Amino acid sequence: MPTSIRAVVFDLDGLMFDTEALFHRVAGEMLAERGKQMTTEIMRAMIGRRAVDAGHAFKTLAGLDEPVEDLMVEAKTRFMAEMDVAVHPTPGLFVLLDRLAARRLPLAVATSSRRSYAERLLGSHGLLDRFQFLLTAEDVEHGKPDPEIYLKAAAQFGVPAASVLVLEDSAAGLQAAQGAGTFAVGVPHEHSPAENLHAAALIVSRLDDPAVLALLEEDEHPQ
Repeated sequence: MPTSIRAVVFDLDGLMFDTEALFHRVAGEMLAERGKQMTTEIMRAMIGRRAVDAGHAFKTLAGLDEPVEDLMVEAKTRFMAEMDVAVHPTPGLFVLLDRLAARRLPLAVATSSRRSYAERLLGSHGLLDRFQFLLTAEDVEHGKPDPEIYLKAAAQFGVPAASVLVLEDSAAGLQAAQGAGTFAVGVPHEHSPAENLHAAALIVSRLDDPAVLALLEEDEHPQ
């Protein structure tokens, strides 16, 4: 357990919003049109990673011959066309954000997605001003599972990594959080099941899980 939570970092896709479901459908449609089939292996290799890394995994595992750049453009175009109506906040997001606001803990987002996309997604749900800063794919040299993004988050908060609570839904993200020395909490879902989240210090069912809220209560009333 963390000794004292002084800041909280959220992943974005799959953690705060159910974007992975839309991406799974879009990628599946792309593969079906090419006589291929979306598999669990492909999805798990892509989730939580930067677009360029996910694109290479998609091309290789699906056995596609097209350039990675072309596949990424097509996937992005299809995804963005539906994002505003097909993507929703995950269960418990606003409850947890309100609890954290009451605690006056500084919050950040650390995502493998690009800044323009992250700002659009957060802004469309009125959440941009909830966070002290965003760290995105443009802000790091090495994407998750490398710990760089979470080391940068702790440094920007100005607190020890061990006092940072990280909320993640992917194996790559949790490996990054663990590698940075943060307290990593995994929130599994259909496309990222709990059995793959080995790097999590704690696995919960949803963002407002009693175990997450209890962490905050324990920190608020230290022994």
